[in-house]
Amino acid sequence: MTRVVTCAKLKREAEGLERPTYPGALGKRIFEQVSKEAWQQWLRHQTMLINEHRLSPLDPKTRTFIEEQMEAFFFGDGGELPQQFRPPVA
Repeated sequence: MTRVVTCAKLKREAEGLERPTYPGALGKRIFEQVSKEAWQQWLRHQTMLINEHRLSPLDPKTRTFIEEQMEAFFFGDGGELPQQFRPPVA
């Protein structure tokens, strides 16, 4: 049976995640309040942040930055875009 959550990012009911995708209190909050669709949006956004900022996921400072951005993306102002980022032209 599909879990339904009121998604904090999409501001509507949507299919929830099948399992927690991140550890700790933030992961619990994401599991309870973020939809699959919003999680997929985050994965694309996270990839863009890592690529544009040339970050190493192994660096503790990067993990802290990513967690801050994750919190902002789902529950805040949407997070930041790198200054030099230009969306692809369709």
